[in-house]
Amino acid sequence: EIIPDEHEFNAEDFYPNDPVVVTMSHLGYIKRTPLSDFREQARGGVGSKGARTRDNDFTEDIYPATMHQTLLFFTKKGRCYWLKCYEIPEGDKNSKGRAIQNMLNIEADDAVNACMRLRNKGLEDSEFVNSHYVVFATKNGTVKKTPLTEFANIRKSGIIAIDLREEDELIEVKPTNGEQEVLLVTKNGQCIRFKETDVRPMGRSSMGVRGMKLKDGDEIIGMQLDVQGRYLLFVSENGIGKRTEIEEFSPQNRGGQGVKCYNIVDKTGDLVGAKAVEEENEVMIISSGGIVIRMAVDSISVNGKYASGVKLINLDEGTVVASIAKVREEKEIESEEGDSVAEETSEENE
Repeated sequence: EIIPDEHEFNAEDFYPNDPVVVTMSHLGYIKRTPLSDFREQARGGVGSKGARTRDNDFTEDIYPATMHQTLLFFTKKGRCYWLKCYEIPEGDKNSKGRAIQNMLNIEADDAVNACMRLRNKGLEDSEFVNSHYVVFATKNGTVKKTPLTEFANIRKSGIIAIDLREEDELIEVKPTNGEQEVLLVTKNGQCIRFKETDVRPMGRSSMGVRGMKLKDGDEIIGMQLDVQGRYLLFVSENGIGKRTEIEEFSPQNRGGQGVKCYNIVDKTGDLVGAKAVEEENEVMIISSGGIVIRMAVDSISVNGKYASGVKLINLDEGTVVASIAKVREEKEIESEEGDSVAEETSEENE
């Protein structure tokens, strides 16, 4: 006899909560790949081929995650969308992926610029949602803090996350508990560190406040939190990088010009990425030619604020570093109990 199933269907039950790497190309093709497909390599290597892409396309962003996580996608125009990680199509390192415009209702002239990962229960955990915030950083140095409760009911068509001024773009988003310190890094090698409490909470439709005063031609390329690691890892477009202790950057008032954090010379090119890391972490660097290299952080030398660092990846002629990402192993990403904790604040809770 066939009878109705009394148990509620849960799609997560069909997917083990394994660590994966979500990659997105410059033209918006997305896929997830098992983390184990990217083996660790020595610093200064040539890496391995990442993905087959169309002409003039390359893999631009890498988001380490686990299968059960909720991913909030934020576009350069300031809209927010969400997907479960297992809803992203699976592919090997060499596959192209699927156009994210076919999965999310993104406008043709918009593109995903930031991704925020939440733990298992994510937006369904009221205690967690009511005690956390989302901090935004834009290319022109604006920052904003919005309660996570504002994102508890995201429509598939997306919602407004931040109101942007003309010619500005959203570049990075982080979940916080309201007590962190924020570090902003520019492509010309400046860094500012200030307390999150200097930014008052605002609604989704507000513009935010000045986080850093930029010189002409400069722009923000990264935002990190002090609890994410002991060091700031810097990588330039020509594959030169270093790590510097975060404590070398003294906290100051929001809105200043910051201090020098990286020595820009012809050999290095501009900075393209900055990540807060610990010695036991690993990082992935991907080039505009689709080459990926995964390396241990402790193989990268520690230098002061005014140094440039050492070669991290050998680049083919005509290619540059497109992006960097911090790798998290399974034990770092999620406990067996599936505690609902923001990915980016897990270091503090440990």
